[in-house]
Amino acid sequence: MVATSDLEEGDIRLLEVDTDLVVPTNTHVRVIVTSADVIHCWAVPSLGVKIDAMPGRLNQTGFLASREGTFYGQCSEICGANHAFMPICVKAVDLDTYCNHIEELLGDAR
Repeated sequence: MVATSDLEEGDIRLLEVDTDLVVPTNTHVRVIVTSADVIHCWAVPSLGVKIDAMPGRLNQTGFLASREGTFYGQCSEICGANHAFMPICVKAVDLDTYCNHIEELLGDAR
């Protein structure tokens, strides 16, 4: 979660993240979740996806973003201090933009 003091003009309090999940539109996306500490819940209601992340276990679900946009969610488990506010931000973009994003990430990793 981005601290309130670090928000910029137009940012949404309690929903902004430092790293968005970028996915392509009109493509089935598989999400695999786990946890290192307590039970969390990866939930983005506007994409129709909600899955529990449990320590020592892999869970999976999928979704399809049929349009471009920014979709917000939050952890929906009571799993610790400030965890109820743990935000999720999914940006759905066209396939060309997604491929460019992945190329940039791979370039940064080299």
